[in-house]
Amino acid sequence: MTITQPDNARLFRSLHTPAAPLALANAWDVASARVIEAAGAPAIATTSAGVAWSLGSPDGDILTRDQALKLIARIVAAVAVPVTADIEGGYGKDAADVAETVARVLAAGAVGVNIEDGTRPPAELASRLAAARQSADRAGADLFLNARIDTFLFGLGDPDTRLKETLDRAHLYVDAGADGIFVPGVTHTATIAALARDISVPLNVMAGPGAPRVAELGALGVARVSLGSGVAQAAYTAARRAAQDLFGTGGYDSLAEGIAFPELNALLSGPH
Repeated sequence: MTITQPDNARLFRSLHTPAAPLALANAWDVASARVIEAAGAPAIATTSAGVAWSLGSPDGDILTRDQALKLIARIVAAVAVPVTADIEGGYGKDAADVAETVARVLAAGAVGVNIEDGTRPPAELASRLAAARQSADRAGADLFLNARIDTFLFGLGDPDTRLKETLDRAHLYVDAGADGIFVPGVTHTATIAALARDISVPLNVMAGPGAPRVAELGALGVARVSLGSGVAQAAYTAARRAAQDLFGTGGYDSLAEGIAFPELNALLSGPH
């Protein structure tokens, strides 16, 4: 049975619940997406940083829209689960460009996007979110629009008022059409609970070593947990460790935990 984009969109939306938070181990290419799917992922999210690195660019709105969209389309075609795409600020200079990006993301078969504010004025991201929502509506598509707020990740503004600023942005973005709010960089449990309590849509946080486990975050009200660029960073760390062993001691022990060749090859052989 063929799984359609609307089916995947409905499934993806239903996965956002604090009772069993959606856990996303972000992928950056087809092989990483297939490995993550085979590990039991209910959905695939891309990492813009990992995608950019794999294509020879730094993160931070440097990658071109065409490069990003080609990669998104390849991942969507390679997996059966829903795919949500990290599109940074929307790959464009204004809201009209973001609308075009979203139309093309939907045409590629993805069911969601992340759009970030970064150091942009909140009103600018609100405009981009509204354009993204209108683009999805014109396409007749169910798009899960996740708005990323970078106040904690980038340490923006006064620490004493950062929570209030984050909530003010969240309310603005929800009014503009966001279906979810992503606040990376926050791990303090009381802050997470306050965010979940005062945001009316599913809350997404980014996790890593030292963060509460997925179930603990769900108990705080979190509906979605992402690893961001962490998986790609760990993969590149493995490559560096192997190279350092080879060029340093002349050893190969760091390769011992690699996925077996037949297993990895099988994941990329035939229809998926």
